[in-house]
Amino acid sequence: MSNREKPVLLSIIEIGGYPDFTPLYESAGYHVVKAESVRKAVKLIRQHKPEVLVAEFNFQSDFRDRTSSLETLLSSTQGVTEASVIVFYEKEFEPQYQRFLQSFEVSASLTFPVEEQALQAVLRVISQKIG
Repeated sequence: MSNREKPVLLSIIEIGGYPDFTPLYESAGYHVVKAESVRKAVKLIRQHKPEVLVAEFNFQSDFRDRTSSLETLLSSTQGVTEASVIVFYEKEFEPQYQRFLQSFEVSASLTFPVEEQALQAVLRVISQKIG
């Protein structure tokens, strides 16, 4: 199966500090596209229309009207893609993340450190839905 035929997974790594899961995404059957910023991710979403978005929830207390750049990303791409969203987040920011979830729907939430087996299981479920 060529990359054009594989579903696209957009991995948005703003801060990182965790393993590169690209081999896992590829072994799950995805063509992986990467972005290091929300601005670049928005452009890539419009260009590739990914089936899956994997992003970090990085709480930013200095934002007045939102909790993270993930809100900006999902707001600016509504109607562009119906991607399944997987979010990695820090357990210490659970209250802020729960507030985020009141406004945005995600397919899966995984806390740091992200366990490879848990991510694999989530990708399996999403792949079955995509079909």
